[in-house]
Amino acid sequence: MKHTLVLLTTVVFAPLAVLRAAEPTPVAKPNIIFIYADDWGWGDLSCHGNTWLKTPNIDKLASEGTDFQQFNVLNPVCSPSRAAVMTGMYPARFSVHQHFATPAQNHERGMPDWLDPKAPSLPRFLKQAGYRTAHFGKWHLTNGDAEGAPKPEAYGYDEASVFNGGAGWESANLHATATDTVAFIKANKTKPFFINAWLHESHTPHVPTAASMEKWKHLDPQKQVYAAVITDGDNAVGKILDGLKAEGLEDNTIVMFSSDNGPEYNVEKDSPQKNDPDAQATGYGTYYSVGETGGMRGRKRSLFEGGVRVPFIVRWPGHTVAGTQNRSTVFTAVDILPTLCAAAGVTLPADYRSDGEDLLAAFNGKPATRTRPIFWQWRGFKADPDYWPRLAVRDGDWKLVMTDDAQRVELYHLAHDRAEATNVAKDHPDVVARLSKMVLDWKATLPTAPNPECRSKQALPTTSEPKKPGATASKVTSEVRAKAFTRWDTNKDDRLSLEEYQAGLKGEDNLEARFNNFDQNSDGKLTREEFVGTAAR
Repeated sequence: MKHTLVLLTTVVFAPLAVLRAAEPTPVAKPNIIFIYADDWGWGDLSCHGNTWLKTPNIDKLASEGTDFQQFNVLNPVCSPSRAAVMTGMYPARFSVHQHFATPAQNHERGMPDWLDPKAPSLPRFLKQAGYRTAHFGKWHLTNGDAEGAPKPEAYGYDEASVFNGGAGWESANLHATATDTVAFIKANKTKPFFINAWLHESHTPHVPTAASMEKWKHLDPQKQVYAAVITDGDNAVGKILDGLKAEGLEDNTIVMFSSDNGPEYNVEKDSPQKNDPDAQATGYGTYYSVGETGGMRGRKRSLFEGGVRVPFIVRWPGHTVAGTQNRSTVFTAVDILPTLCAAAGVTLPADYRSDGEDLLAAFNGKPATRTRPIFWQWRGFKADPDYWPRLAVRDGDWKLVMTDDAQRVELYHLAHDRAEATNVAKDHPDVVARLSKMVLDWKATLPTAPNPECRSKQALPTTSEPKKPGATASKVTSEVRAKAFTRWDTNKDDRLSLEEYQAGLKGEDNLEARFNNFDQNSDGKLTREEFVGTAAR
């Protein structure tokens, strides 16, 4: 009887066991870490050929993953570049044209005071799909003077510790980003997680650690400071990678390294230490910003490739092909959201209209071709030879840059001329006509004013005393402004500091805000061109 029962049990349950064995094992959602550096040039990596900067941890990441060498951000400065990553949409669609500054400056620039929290959001999409989400490091999707700015939780983050946040926010330590990231990894290792680890390096003020300064003491002072902050950033990457390895999560984690725009330009003369009240940091200024573009034209604030083509290295074991350089796939910041959601198996809302494309095939080492054109708009610093374009479009290998009125147009074939050295507009009038229409049509779809719900309710400072009845506004001519510049430039370095500007206009109101309005590149100094060549405000 006992043998019969065993036999029956075997017969009855054997098919069920076979059936269960045949069921596929569910694929775990990949963890995702996006390490976003600040003002880190394409040429600031030793794996990109730099001869004096050393980035062993990022180089290791590249040797274990894929280095996408045609990656573009969608604006040449911080806040709009980050907004594009967050939303998968062009930042100009939210009237984010330059970095978030004071409410008075934002108002003058036709900008909101923060990114719309109702905008589509990568962390929110992932959180709704079961991910734990966190943001550590730089924020700058608002400004330290903007009262009432929504905190990271409003955009879909479970946890955050940031600097460059809103008014009254507690500011994170600039060097704590990697430590915070590793702690979150350890606390959430049993669940899929998404982390933005947005580094301070290599933005000013440069605040290198003593250990890194000691390491590079054999270099001249400019290179010593810059090499030290690059080392600090690279060490942060290494710490995050070590944290993943310690928890046994390397194989199921997508790690990406990139930068928000090209390298900062350096001024010719050293100046007193720079203070950034938003980041609550004081350190070395732009004299020490000697980053490299890898031979590309332009830098931060330029729509030429040196301002918008940045590193993009992706490691995803079992998917990205280790140690490869992808020179063919044109990848952009707005492609990150749809690509990561595809990797995570997240279905995007039916009413979401991304400006990006799902390029997951490229992460898997397969050919992937972006089918849509790429557009840029820039409303900030304007000067020859590299900072004059206001609009740009890339379609295939053709890239066109132009002024707002389309009176100045240049055309480049990037496959043959990555450095954008040879303008071929006269040789290809048909391409110029097609791309010009394309970018102007795109511009016509953009909003002309920001969402009023995304502006602080605090009172804006006035820019001048109320005029007496019957008084007429006096026009400040370029000649008058040039004489004032020479008179106020007491140290004769051909730049005005805030202190010199305030001394020259002693007794007038809102001088710091007015100074910042002239300071188009936000380096804390006014060049003669910025002051004399800027319309009176």
